[in-house]
Amino acid sequence: MFVLVEMTDTVRIPPWQFERKLNESIAEELNKKLANKVVYNVGLCICLYDITKLEDSYIFPGDGASHTKVHFRYVAFHPFLDEILIGQIKSCSQDGVHVSIGFFDDIVIPPESLQQPAKFDEAEQVWVWEYETEEGAHDLYMDIGEEIRFRVVDETFVDTSPTGPSSAEASTSNATEEVQKKEAPYTLVGSISEPGLGLLSWWTNS
Repeated sequence: MFVLVEMTDTVRIPPWQFERKLNESIAEELNKKLANKVVYNVGLCICLYDITKLEDSYIFPGDGASHTKVHFRYVAFHPFLDEILIGQIKSCSQDGVHVSIGFFDDIVIPPESLQQPAKFDEAEQVWVWEYETEEGAHDLYMDIGEEIRFRVVDETFVDTSPTGPSSAEASTSNATEEVQKKEAPYTLVGSISEPGLGLLSWWTNS
């Protein structure tokens, strides 16, 4: 679920922090910059693990701050494919079941990856597993707030860094821009289409 990522960055330390230890100032600046941010193809950054190397610091003309190239390791949330996680159902829609694991909410289980046969209850706005037994079908509801066990089957990174408008894009409407702004930078795709996966209450004895 969590990985250590080796990274390199140039950290700017303002003059009023020179009285502090360099390592402490750099650690604080790195956490300000990266903590709770998604880095493309890396994952959701959590916290600084350690600093492995500090290169020479430089002060450039016109800027009283020091600039130090830093080699460090950062803890990132980046589950491997086929890893099994447990989260809570945040909401349901026609697109599937949306799951949260507390600090990360961009997880979706699409309809084709649910236990089958499944249907979407428009009135309750929840997905239902039509579980077949010898006595007939039983509707098992995937209610909001229920704990769910799922397998990570895919991931999607979207580069959300700002780009300048091109001549063709200059005439696009504000509505299109709003859709682009709402796109999540990192999304996990889950599956519960195998025995033992799905709501924990399905597989535990009452």
